[in-house]
Amino acid sequence: METHILTLTYQECSAQFGLSAAELHDFLQAGLLRPAPVPDAVIIDEPDDLPRLARLHHELGLAPEALDIILAMRQQLVRLQATLEYEKARARQLENFLRGAGPLEEA
Repeated sequence: METHILTLTYQECSAQFGLSAAELHDFLQAGLLRPAPVPDAVIIDEPDDLPRLARLHHELGLAPEALDIILAMRQQLVRLQATLEYEKARARQLENFLRGAGPLEEA
């Protein structure tokens, strides 16, 4: 899985996602975001994380601690889905091999 890192100012976060400086500070304290080397800015490891955090926080009223759990569960789900796809591909490959349709290759 590829990681994309973004740096956004508090003003950009407020304009794009409706997050106040206090909310961003709470996210930083909870470890959901990382402080940027420049003042009043945050580092976002994945581009979809901040919009997702903002939506869960605003629409569902979830606390930063709950958001941390949800993001961890989502990351686990993404890893499990990737593992499942890999295993399905290996099973198809084994079925083809057993039918004599081709060699067994390492994925």
